[in-house]
This record gives sequence, structure tokens and C-alpha cells, in this order.
Amino acid sequence: MTLPANLPNVANARLPATYEAACNAIAECVRIDECADWANKAEAMAAYARMSEDDTLRKRCDRIQARAIRRCGELLKDFDGRGAHRRSDGADSSSTQRQAAAGAGMSERQQVTAVRLHNIPEDDFKAQVESDNPPTVTQLAKQGTKSRPLVDLKGRDPDDFAASTQAQAAVRSFAEMTRKSDARVIARGAFPEEIAPMRRDIASIDAWLDALSVSLGD
Repeated sequence: MTLPANLPNVANARLPATYEAACNAIAECVRIDECADWANKAEAMAAYARMSEDDTLRKRCDRIQARAIRRCGELLKDFDGRGAHRRSDGADSSSTQRQAAAGAGMSERQQVTAVRLHNIPEDDFKAQVESDNPPTVTQLAKQGTKSRPLVDLKGRDPDDFAASTQAQAAVRSFAEMTRKSDARVIARGAFPEEIAPMRRDIASIDAWLDALSVSLGD
């Protein structure tokens, strides 16, 4: 979350007496704006703690802020980009994720950050946030970045797809060479010591192409 231009009075940003109470309250939030409010309060308190050089309070507030933002992301995941979906509580909703975030007073950047924090596996997130030196929200958001595939793999293993794409390119290149080159010319131009290695390569290519042809089916 962005640090408020005018830091609110710390008395107005009170957090529960215990850290556990704050965590429980955040986990029970059912509205995005509630979570965002928690995050803003924790951020304000963390800023105050830094100015007061109270590292213990600063870490506590950083943990609360991260948890609140992640909860925002969890609730935002109930909304997709089309608005055509059903919320996890079973109610119909026509709001897109952006509309839901904006309705809670969140900027697009804050929306993206919240979703990225939710992308981090829960156990990993908790271990980092509860560590002696919890990472910042920005550092956590980088971990939650998910690159979108350029191609819909339709269930294919990414490694299989990559290997197949590379091999298909090699087959096309080889086929293009055969269309342009006379095999008899290639044989005449070879030195005697090159013939045996060429025969071994041909045998390997033949066996591989036969296996590929069978695997492709009819």
C-alpha cells in the first residue's frame, strides 16, 4: 500500500492489543475495504515505529500489513476479469476484479500487489512474514509474480512442449535442406573419412524418424 501523504494520528490507527488478535481479525474479514483499512492502519503504525526507532513494533506492523494485503488478494480472487462468475459464497456477482478493488478504494497497483501476495504459497508466506526479518510488501509481491504463458498448452507438460517445438524446427530445417540438396551431390562431395560418421548419423536419424512417425499415429 502507498504510504499516506498525511500520516494519520497514531491514536486513530490503533491495532488490537495482541498480534494474534490482529491476525484473527484479518482472517475473518469478508470485505475487501476492511482488509485495505487494516493494511493502511498497519502501514501508518509502521511509519510511526520507524520514526520512533521501535523496531519491534515496526516488524509487528509490517507483518499485519502483509497479512491484510494478502487477505485483500484472497478476496479479490473471487472476481475475474470478465465479471461473469460466481463468488465463493455462492452469490452471483457481475463485478470485475478491477471494479471490486476500486470499490474498496484500491488503486490498480494495490490490486495487483494484493493478488501477487495471495499467489505465494500459504506456508511459504507465513514462514517469511513470521521470520525475524520479515520482507517488505514489495519484496513479497515480486515473489508472487506469475508469468502468463504465450501459448495455451491445453494440458501439455511445458518441458514436453518446449522439446517438441525445438525438434519440429529441426525437422523443418532438415526437410528444407533435403528439398534443396541432391543426395548424390552430398555423397560425391564427402571425403572418404567422412563417410562412416555420416552413415552412423543417417542410421540414428532413420531410427528417430521411424519412432516419431509411429508415435504420431495415423
